Amino acid sequence: MTTPATSMLNQLPLRPRLAITLGDPAGIGPEVVLKALGAKDWAAIADIALLGTRSLLEQTHQALQQSTYGGPIPDLDALPLVDMPPPLPLERVTFGQAAAATGAASFAYLKMAIAGAVAGQYDAIVTGPIAKSAWKAAGHHYPGQTELLAEGAGCDRFGMAFVARSPHTGWWLRALLATTHIPLRQVPAALSPELLTQKLDLLIHSLKQDFGLSQPRIAVAGLNPHSGEGGQLGREEVDWLIPWLERQRQRYPQVEIAGPIPPDTLWVRPGQAWFGTEERATETAYDAYLALYHDQGLIPVKLMAFDRAVNTTVGLPFVRTSPDHGTAFDIAGQGIADPSSMVAAMDLAVAVVKVRGCVGVE
Repeated sequence: MTTPATSMLNQLPLRPRLAITLGDPAGIGPEVVLKALGAKDWAAIADIALLGTRSLLEQTHQALQQSTYGGPIPDLDALPLVDMPPPLPLERVTFGQAAAATGAASFAYLKMAIAGAVAGQYDAIVTGPIAKSAWKAAGHHYPGQTELLAEGAGCDRFGMAFVARSPHTGWWLRALLATTHIPLRQVPAALSPELLTQKLDLLIHSLKQDFGLSQPRIAVAGLNPHSGEGGQLGREEVDWLIPWLERQRQRYPQVEIAGPIPPDTLWVRPGQAWFGTEERATETAYDAYLALYHDQGLIPVKLMAFDRAVNTTVGLPFVRTSPDHGTAFDIAGQGIADPSSMVAAMDLAVAVVKVRGCVGVE
């Protein structure tokens, strides 16, 4: 049986180089980064570069010290900070209020991280959450960080995946989305055999390269209720999805590809494996799940792992992870943001870099 990436954490000589971006300075990004950096001795694990603006980070640091937060807070002078002046005038931020200046700052942090990763300076980028509205206000029209990362890396094939480890059983949840941030009514038209082939190829490659799974087991969701019930509840499965799956099984004889599994039952076994409510569920659940649209994958992922799931971009030449939450402007500056997902994102980045350094992928 192959070993998942995290079992190799801290067991290999490779020392990962991580770039961490603060995200939007008016959100909880700087707070969860500070808390995550104080959570363990990262200097013993990886070489870290923190990309942000010192004066803005100082605001968050001071707010944390004045809050009821009782956990460890790293000394600002000891942080490996790459101090970047904001592109637009921004002497102070108002916590919870995104603006063009905060969007310009978070955009600049990510651009610098991408440039460093492309140049070979960093092995991985861990991104703090940004506000798309603030990016647009600053004149940057991207659906999100994923698209900017792919553009900067010169990748036209990439995917959005989510990874989390159960605190109850240790089982690893992995889900990849075939379509992401598009209206639900556009999903059937966006789905095609070509698109799913691209996403499946990315998923299989990632399972091998990033998690050391040479013979992965993958479950593919149906689109319609009951997977169309033989064409009675929608014809996508009958017309092309089932024939497509047969072709993929022939292309990947070493991979178990199940589906199309009805969406309402697809997540039963993962839930049992996550919470430990069924004997042997962790053994029989699949290694990864391919969801056909955003909420089909993310509602169950967030139900199980909202505070510890990691967003990772597959298909890039470097590792990218991010906490699975947004800027949470409603609680920014209060010292109550949970850093668990940021810690998990940093842990996963370290683990995947190590696995990529020792696993050969055909």
